[in-house]
Amino acid sequence: MSAVVRGTACAFVAGIVLWSSGPAAWADATPGEGPGTLTQVNGDQKDGNVSATAGAVVYDLSKNGSGASTGAVTPTSTWTPPACYYAPKYSPDALEAYLTPIWGADSTGYEWDATQRDRYVNGKPYTDFNKDKAGKGYWWDSYVTPGREGDPGALDCTKPIFWVDTGDKPPADVPQAVTPEILSQLAYNQIRVPGTKVTLAPADKTKVNLPTWAWLDAAEFKPVSVTASVPVLGISATTTATPHSLRIDPGTSDAVTYPASGVCEFRNGSIGEAYAKGKAGQTPPCGVKYLHSSGTGSYPLKATITWNISWTGTGGTGGPLDDGTFGATQDVIVQEIQSVNR
Repeated sequence: MSAVVRGTACAFVAGIVLWSSGPAAWADATPGEGPGTLTQVNGDQKDGNVSATAGAVVYDLSKNGSGASTGAVTPTSTWTPPACYYAPKYSPDALEAYLTPIWGADSTGYEWDATQRDRYVNGKPYTDFNKDKAGKGYWWDSYVTPGREGDPGALDCTKPIFWVDTGDKPPADVPQAVTPEILSQLAYNQIRVPGTKVTLAPADKTKVNLPTWAWLDAAEFKPVSVTASVPVLGISATTTATPHSLRIDPGTSDAVTYPASGVCEFRNGSIGEAYAKGKAGQTPPCGVKYLHSSGTGSYPLKATITWNISWTGTGGTGGPLDDGTFGATQDVIVQEIQSVNR
């Protein structure tokens, strides 16, 4: 399905839309109303900032992490963003265009079709798809969060399509109805952070019992954020991930980390300290010392960043979300120090 973009080429819309417009990305779309006079703003999607789906929620990715090494954070607890949610999807005419062919196909059975017609056409409780309320609200339906299509939780949103007047809150018995808080969680699902390959000194090979300095490029490790919004409702939330600490796992128990906990805190906007000439006799603020050689192989050093994640939303809402982690492994060759006998 096409991407629907509002504002910039770094915003995309998630969910389902009822029209098809090829591989391009589009601007200024309204749920269920068709393409109208849409403007193409990004057709190639090569930068990865535009989704291939469309619907009610718009994501601004302009301040997100980018590049080939970026990845999604993993929550530090069992919490996960919602797999499905409810949001505006159809106008009265669009719902009629969606349901009428289904009823006419006779594939769902007479009883189900009759019940549906009663609900949306015959006044039990809606009449003629609420056409008399066109422009005064939307039909809400379920959406599946991008990337969660195979998740069992994606099947939890089973409430029939329902109407919400403009300015009204959705029914109280719909806990997954989109709110700024749910938008913050959907934005969390879109956060991408830089890869965590650390710079080491010595760089290519280190020696047994030689402190190896480790640090990260401060320019790459700064807060990233994603904003999720539902323009037709006037609500939004911005979720921000801020780097907090780096955990170093040397890849062997025969090693000493600096500090001893293996956790290097962010200080002055960076983690660790770049090695410079004259520091050979100093203890690195962040690093590792291997006690045995890696033989003919190498040790898989894993560096994992913990990101503090929080959100702010419409109406002064906001608060913390679960921390997230993202890590990567790199090979470290450790050699014995060679002595010369004379």
